[in-house]
Amino acid sequence: MIDNNTQNLEAAPIILQANHLVKTYTQSSGRFGFGSTQIKALDDVSLSLKAGSTLAVVGESGSGKSTLARCLLQLHPFDSGEVLFEGKDLAKLEASSLRSMRKNLQMVFQDPFASLNPRMRVGEIVGEGLLIHGLGSASEQKNKVQQMLERVGLSGSDALKYPHQFSGGQRQRIGIARALVLQPKVVVCDEPVSALDVSVQAQILLLLKELQREMQLSYIFISHDLRVVRHIADEMVVMHKGRIVEQGNVVEIYNAPQQAYTQQLLSAIPGRKAA
Repeated sequence: MIDNNTQNLEAAPIILQANHLVKTYTQSSGRFGFGSTQIKALDDVSLSLKAGSTLAVVGESGSGKSTLARCLLQLHPFDSGEVLFEGKDLAKLEASSLRSMRKNLQMVFQDPFASLNPRMRVGEIVGEGLLIHGLGSASEQKNKVQQMLERVGLSGSDALKYPHQFSGGQRQRIGIARALVLQPKVVVCDEPVSALDVSVQAQILLLLKELQREMQLSYIFISHDLRVVRHIADEMVVMHKGRIVEQGNVVEIYNAPQQAYTQQLLSAIPGRKAA
């Protein structure tokens, strides 16, 4: 079991904050698809992430979790609301400023194979961000890539290989190395272990916690699996149909959920007794 490190979190400053986010999609409807239906993927969503902590966002498929993740990183535009990183409204930044800011906001994706370009060597994949942001000389970038590969449990020589030469867990380590090589402050982990075997999940979760302590990272951890959330998060929000229905300390919610939907999610965990 991975212990939650909750020391000093109450006094920690807020590093990322979302206020009243609304995101609506238009879906074709009707017999021939001539009609349209408005679907609110995010309906007045507000949350805050404390520096050095892990905030889990949980809910079933379609609850809006992944849409929220992409809106937080400005990968998807939202209809209204604001996202503040260290007090700065990301939507109001000029393109050059936002691009510079992006190195502080990185993402680890769900599918470690689909998110890696099969035609690129691992070293190129991990070092792409360094190249884009112009961080260091070619030799410095190469050294940093090798060091980060070693830090996530791979070998520096793996930089010359291609993604298909690795297992699923190893590919996810590559994805983590790619996200962290820029030394970001916030990492959004979108279902990062859901495609992995249970034993490999535990290894990746442990690695994420170790890296968080070493690099002083703050995580948004998207998941549908409350067993995973229980062992990595400090706080959590529960989403249902685009809205947050419950939020607070992860241990308190896990032990005494207040909302029926949260109780339903927890009761679905195999072997867990009803609260």
